[in-house]
Amino acid sequence: QVQLVESGGGLVQAGGSLRLSCTTSGRTFNSYTVGWFRQAPGKGREFVAAISWGGDTYYANSVKGRLTCSRDNAKNMVYLEMNSLKPEDTAVYYCAAQLKGPIAQPTSYNYWGQGTQVTVSS
Repeated sequence: QVQLVESGGGLVQAGGSLRLSCTTSGRTFNSYTVGWFRQAPGKGREFVAAISWGGDTYYANSVKGRLTCSRDNAKNMVYLEMNSLKPEDTAVYYCAAQLKGPIAQPTSYNYWGQGTQVTVSS
């Protein structure tokens, strides 16, 4: 079982930055692709970014150039650096882990964290 824990959310002004972190309690991220998703009120869960075990990264078009996903496998940590934040980035952000399947599909992910709130004020 892989239990994921996110941290780093908060309130920030438009144009500001935040760094989200994701780690596991229990098993490690060994071999897993880790994805970041977000869900705004009244909307579905949206793919944001993902990083493979080997470090290949994938981004939604809406966040390219502003968000950077990285991982430190030795520390069992995955990060989402968010810059130039916009009010439309406001959502609960989730990290999730998977071994196979389309990386942008939430149903491909076997394990999920509880989420961390990011609020961007205008």
